[in-house]
Amino acid sequence: MFAIPLAYSYLCTHNKHEQCRMERFEEWLHKDVHEYLTRRGAVDERLPECPDVEERWEAIAKAYLPDGVREFNQYPTASLGWMMYIGMALAKMWDRDWLHYAQMEDMYVYLRDKRGYDEMDEYIREEILELNDEEATAIDKLTSDTAAHVLSFLRHQPIEPGTPEAFRAYVACLHQLYLMGMATWLRRMGYHMTKV
Repeated sequence: MFAIPLAYSYLCTHNKHEQCRMERFEEWLHKDVHEYLTRRGAVDERLPECPDVEERWEAIAKAYLPDGVREFNQYPTASLGWMMYIGMALAKMWDRDWLHYAQMEDMYVYLRDKRGYDEMDEYIREEILELNDEEATAIDKLTSDTAAHVLSFLRHQPIEPGTPEAFRAYVACLHQLYLMGMATWLRRMGYHMTKV
C-alpha cells in the first residue's frame, strides 16, 4: 500500500540527489500522462500555456494538501482526480472572467466550500464547467481513468511508502494532474498551441 506520511511539509528540505530524483520522477510522469491523454484525444501533442493558472499552483497545493492527504489512503483516485478537476475549473474561470476570479484569496477553498470536499467534483462539473449529463459522465470517466493511471504509475515506483519521498511524489502527481486538467479544458474551449 502506498501511504503518505501524516506529518508533512510542502516545502520539504532535501539533498540534491533526492531533488534530482524527484525532478526526474515528475518529468517521467508528465511524459506518461501527456501521452495517455493524447491517445484519448483529451489534449494536444503540444500542450497549451496559461501562466495565470500555472502561477496559482503553489497556493492551490498548499490549501489542498490537508484534504488530499487525509483522503488518499481510503480514496486515492478521488484524492488525485479532484486536482484534475481543479485544473479544469481554473481554466474555465480564466476564460470566463479572470480579473474577477483572480482576486479570490483562496480559489481552492472557494471551490471546496460550495458543496464540501466529497461533492466538489459534482459542483465543478455542474456549476463551473456547466456540463450536461452526457458530458458530465464523459468527463467523470476521463478524470477517474486518468487518476487511476497516475496512481498505478506512482505505485510502480521504487519509493518507500510513508516517507518524505513518498509525499513529494504525491505532490508531483497532483501538480501534473492540475496541469493536465488545465490543458484538457483549454483544449475543450478551443485553445490550441500552433507554430507561427
